Amino acid sequence: MTNQTIEKALSIIDILAMKGRGEKISCLTAYDAGFASIIDRVGIDIMLVGDSLGMVVQGHTTTVPVTIDNMLYHTTCVTRARKRAFVISDLPFNTYSNPKAALKNAARLMQEAGAHMVKLEGARPDCVRSLIQEGIPVCGHLGLQPQSIYQLGSYRVQGKEPLSAQKIRDDALLLQDAGIGLLILECVPVSLAREISRELTIPVIGIGAGIDCDGQVLVLYDMLDIGIGKRPRFSKNFMIGHESVESAIASYHHAVKKAEFPSLEHSF
Repeated sequence: MTNQTIEKALSIIDILAMKGRGEKISCLTAYDAGFASIIDRVGIDIMLVGDSLGMVVQGHTTTVPVTIDNMLYHTTCVTRARKRAFVISDLPFNTYSNPKAALKNAARLMQEAGAHMVKLEGARPDCVRSLIQEGIPVCGHLGLQPQSIYQLGSYRVQGKEPLSAQKIRDDALLLQDAGIGLLILECVPVSLAREISRELTIPVIGIGAGIDCDGQVLVLYDMLDIGIGKRPRFSKNFMIGHESVESAIASYHHAVKKAEFPSLEHSF
């Protein structure tokens, strides 16, 4: 069952209002017009054009090789098909090393590709303030930060120890104070994600962060079980029991809205 009656295009105000009334926020990655059209038709609230495309579309082992031109191309494909969903686009590796670079690349994603918000990884309040000052909405990303994989050494849960958990909490508040409108928390313990979601006034979208976040995001190719690598533990194959991609995406959307996903099986 799809949600074909919703036509109003969502804005950041609508997304913020969802947290205010306790409505779970559904989000999926999108990389092209075909999938974006289906995701949008189903009623998913946010489409994230993630640099995860480097792995699931381009076949790289990390997101590091993704360029700003790659992000511009794929974001444009998505926004051409979008009618309702709010669209966030990733600033890829080494495109926001300082506020000037962040502004230059974020402006391109907004002006040339039609993104409604840009996302950056880590505690970069200087870059956030610079973007906000120029009217560019920003989504933060804490916990597991894939662009830092060579520094981390492996894709593993973050914030398990008291000191690292406190650092993530402090960074979340720092980013909120700098002006971010959303925060993605990736691969952190359920208890930590719950605390941060309750403390922040902005929506917290989880991926491998438990049911208590304000919303959930998954990589499209993982939840459709069409990725070329091993599906992460925090994801789920929503194609099981469904005969079409649209039906599987609708199942994910409803599971998020009803707080039925993620279960403990998909949490840390």
